[in-house]
Amino acid sequence: MGNKLKEFVNSLINVDKQERLKLALLTAAFFLVIGAYTLVKELKDSIFVSVVGKEYVPWARIAVMFILIPAILFYSFLVDKMRRYQLLCFYSILYGIIGFLCIYLVGHPTIGITNTDASPHRFFGWFFYFFIEGFSPFVVSVFWAFSNSIYSPEEAKNNYALLVSGSKIGGMLTAGFAMIILGYKNSLGCRLCTDVLSHQILLGMFSLFVLCIPMVIYLLIKKVPGRYLHGYEAVYQVEKEKRKESKSTNILSGLIMLIRWPYVLGIFGMLVFYETVQTVLSYQRLGLARSLSPVISDMSYFLFKVAFLQHLVGFFISFIGTRALLNRLGERICLLLIPISTGLLLFLFLANYTPNTLIVVLILLRSINYAFAQPVRESLYIPTIKDMKFKSKSWVDAFGGKFAKGFGSSFNAFSELLGSTIFFPIHTIFFAIIVIVWTLTAYLLGNRFNQAIARNEVIGLEGYDEPK
Repeated sequence: MGNKLKEFVNSLINVDKQERLKLALLTAAFFLVIGAYTLVKELKDSIFVSVVGKEYVPWARIAVMFILIPAILFYSFLVDKMRRYQLLCFYSILYGIIGFLCIYLVGHPTIGITNTDASPHRFFGWFFYFFIEGFSPFVVSVFWAFSNSIYSPEEAKNNYALLVSGSKIGGMLTAGFAMIILGYKNSLGCRLCTDVLSHQILLGMFSLFVLCIPMVIYLLIKKVPGRYLHGYEAVYQVEKEKRKESKSTNILSGLIMLIRWPYVLGIFGMLVFYETVQTVLSYQRLGLARSLSPVISDMSYFLFKVAFLQHLVGFFISFIGTRALLNRLGERICLLLIPISTGLLLFLFLANYTPNTLIVVLILLRSINYAFAQPVRESLYIPTIKDMKFKSKSWVDAFGGKFAKGFGSSFNAFSELLGSTIFFPIHTIFFAIIVIVWTLTAYLLGNRFNQAIARNEVIGLEGYDEPK
């Protein structure tokens, strides 16, 4: 660890001052993004289960696919009207404002969590779930799209792991703070905060974090010279020419590109495979959390504890392993490591099916995804045009992620109908098919990325990536 820290410090000393400033401000912004997301991602599940009911989680994951489509179309419209950093600022402010509204709704005697009668007719539970499900495609995803537009492939190899390490610290701090708020008791065994107050405090912290994101991005734009924000030069020159021609695409262009270009479809597949596996395992986790937690604060505490451990493991993976693996093995081999490592974890889960194994596998699966797989996957967007980075990416992250969750939830519902007697055979077959197709996709995608970088191509222009 000491050698890694020394190597990290030396790498920063040898980098241009403006590059260090860009990395520092982007890391600060991602710290806020993931710190905020950690808070609401776990609250989303505990509030929905308590207000609406655990049995409706699969239906919520299916419904969110259709709920977010109008939001994606509106986002695609904004891509042509706003600059890259303005998109991130707009959605951060929007989430901060709605977050303050949720503080009031959580504390309402009939709408909020004070009402312990779970029912599918409780509107707030559904609204809060859909609201938080949109945070990933419209804040986390936009942050990555912005980063991909101002970093070259070589810079991404050196800096994306450090970005993720900073975000893991943010996740650990907010998860740890949430555990203190939800779990700390006085000498009489009573909590310092009621269920309502503790959840309101956490939502208030979420809102403050996301409202600070535009301030950091504003500093980045003002303090870092424009020549350091070009990113992949071939793409920058193409986009510069397109701006001169004042061309804009329609709001469905992102979806059209997703269907048309095999490269984007491959990225879509990488996300779908992970989210499907994660959804199947996460459903088991929610059942375990509910069985161990008689009240909502206990359930939230359990989920935040898992989140804290996930960020802790993720920090070590990103700080020690991600950068080294990307520099030594390259994107193609790293892409293959993602499904292979997932397959090994799934084998562990099926070979030793216990609550403790489930938690360990989930923590490792999420840690590997966010600390290693996500920066590798995100770097694939660097040699693409702006519409792919922003519009197609929004469909990939929103519709792809939600499609996978809907698909995984449908499998959960189907397996429950079949009963526990064939739990292991059906899950083994299901996971095996996913890992095999995932590995093939990673191999083809890695080859295409290396080809584009070697030829200095811009993926998404006419004449490239056409089916042969």
